[in-house]
Amino acid sequence: MYIDTHSHLFDSAFDLDRDLVIKECFNQNVGKLIVVGFDKETNKLALELCSKYANLYPTVGLHPTELSDYSDNFFVYLEDLIKDEKIVGIGECGLDYYWDDSKKDLQKEVFKKQIELSLKYDKPLIIHSRDAIADTLEVLKSVNKPIKGVMHGYSGSLEMAKEFVKLGLKLGIGGVLTFKNAKNVKEVVKELDLSNFVLETDCPYLTPTPYRGKRNAPYYIPLIAKEMADIKGIDIKEVEETTTKNANELFGGRLL
Repeated sequence: MYIDTHSHLFDSAFDLDRDLVIKECFNQNVGKLIVVGFDKETNKLALELCSKYANLYPTVGLHPTELSDYSDNFFVYLEDLIKDEKIVGIGECGLDYYWDDSKKDLQKEVFKKQIELSLKYDKPLIIHSRDAIADTLEVLKSVNKPIKGVMHGYSGSLEMAKEFVKLGLKLGIGGVLTFKNAKNVKEVVKELDLSNFVLETDCPYLTPTPYRGKRNAPYYIPLIAKEMADIKGIDIKEVEETTTKNANELFGGRLL
């Protein structure tokens, strides 16, 4: 069984066939799905969707590009959500200087507060980093405590990957791995041990080859696993078993 550790199945891209998509996931041996919220609206949608399906698990948080949701009482609201046993992780959170680099200090503040909640409630972080990888590493190191989480959609260098692994983080590998020009992530997958990876789609975005340009869905996870197996020269069954074990351990043994 595969686990998709990062999906946005509440997205409107699935409004016409969401139930069929989820059914097809199970047909393709993708038996567990993490549904990731990133602001007040999507946190609510993730919780509602996961309440309908036993094999879907929600996370809640605040994405660095959604700071308009941030207020003095936002973290009171977020902490109340995190206390819910259904919640398996915190995020999507982190830093993003691609869309807006004018609020770096506020992004770091919001990120650090979510790290604090992760430590307090022993729930893993879903970490987003775009054009901000050095600052992301700096913030994580500044905590000076063991951190549990995943670097979502990792596509950085091998050298930086090793630094995140040293902190105890997993690397989320998605459809980008199947792109011909994805040299960084292919090198990371080749050189690092399989124990460091979890699989994800980030659906409906970043659809793997040969469906690139179309809507992504969790049932494409085996395509990512096949590419990983080919790069490492191992059997795809080993990728399936090990990444599933990694995901289950990351999320507190709740996925098997």
